[in-house]
Amino acid sequence: MSSTGPTPSPSDAPRSFVPLSAPDLTGDEAANLRACIESGWVSSAGPFVDRFEEAVARALDVPFAVAVASGTAALHTALLVAGVEPDDEVVVPTITFIASANAVRYVGAHPAFLDVEPRWLQLDVEKTIDFLERGCRWVGGGLRNRATGRRVKALAPVHLLGHPVEMGPLLQAAANDGLVVVEDAAESLGAKYAGRPVGGLGDVGCLSFNGNKTITAGGGGMVVCRRSDLAERARYLTTQAKDDPVESIHGEVGYNYRLTNLQAAVGLAQLARLEEFIERKRRIAEVYQQAFLAARGLTCVGEAPWARSTYWLNTIRSEEHTSELQSHSDLVCRLLLEKKK
Repeated sequence: MSSTGPTPSPSDAPRSFVPLSAPDLTGDEAANLRACIESGWVSSAGPFVDRFEEAVARALDVPFAVAVASGTAALHTALLVAGVEPDDEVVVPTITFIASANAVRYVGAHPAFLDVEPRWLQLDVEKTIDFLERGCRWVGGGLRNRATGRRVKALAPVHLLGHPVEMGPLLQAAANDGLVVVEDAAESLGAKYAGRPVGGLGDVGCLSFNGNKTITAGGGGMVVCRRSDLAERARYLTTQAKDDPVESIHGEVGYNYRLTNLQAAVGLAQLARLEEFIERKRRIAEVYQQAFLAARGLTCVGEAPWARSTYWLNTIRSEEHTSELQSHSDLVCRLLLEKKK
């Protein structure tokens, strides 16, 4: 899940404005960019791309990472390498950014939407397993949706808003039914399920480095996996499916999805500060939780006991008291503005 849209410049905003996302580029970003410019490696190859891929793989405890042009490109590529084919179905949560569903349609497949659970707002594991067990049946060696007759090929859990999905039961269900798991961790780099980083738990994982994410490269994304064949396939497809390093020979349709060295230089500097950024977001979450503690009918979405949330976006559940929600929102804005001073 990735999202786009400009964040107004704080210098242009009124004094009461609290930006949704304000990237902190005060680390080694400028020095890395200067090194790119001086070396001449500014396009879709270069040492910073390699270093960024290696650093992300270490952060997610996986052996392979392939840098791509966006989180959406990562999703598209991941579905391709996972073997999702036209007219297949892919389980997607009902609450997510449109890219999660769009990428499924890019490969000619169909999203099978399942609800999220109400407490953490993540894909409902019980409903997903019930769908696989009762809403599907085995036909000709494959699992098919009873209602549509289509083959169900993959689960695509989205770690929404910085909080992980309960992956254990989903991974077991996928293994039982021969399904691939494509993790959408676009919003949740640094989040952990049972102590393990999300994005590297399934067959293929996807990250986003859009300007509003916990770390940014100004854009870009990453495909991560544990299998060398999937990583090689991802690298092949994202570099125009080029079969010869010199001649323009292409064995199939490929994509111009590679990340630039300039973006990787920024991303590498940002990744070095990931834990700092996460702790900052967790402190902000505490401000919200304290401000809404006594609010009637309002609940802050926290984190499950088996989870570490990055609180990429703080979420407040309102039963019906919208006027009280507004008054408490005003209080939170004042608290945040005071912390900025």
